[in-house]
Amino acid sequence: MTMGKPLKLWMVNVTSFVLFSLLAVTGLVNWLVLPHGSGRQEGILIVTRHLLMEVHAWLAMLFLVAIVTHLVLHWPYIKANLNKYGLLKR
Repeated sequence: MTMGKPLKLWMVNVTSFVLFSLLAVTGLVNWLVLPHGSGRQEGILIVTRHLLMEVHAWLAMLFLVAIVTHLVLHWPYIKANLNKYGLLKR
């Protein structure tokens, strides 16, 4: 059984939203909550900061994949509008 295009678009949109939300949370926590600096600090907060930075980087890669998928699924619409306004040469 194959998924219809509207279901695929919905799944990609929800996935993109969730990934973007997680990116925002991990970025804000790293920026505003966890300690900065490269001193000789040790402890759970520094370990958490490095872990969240790694998670943030992986989420960014997944988000890029989701956005490229979103653009591919919407390409006929994008192409039609570019043609409509004469911005795409045939």
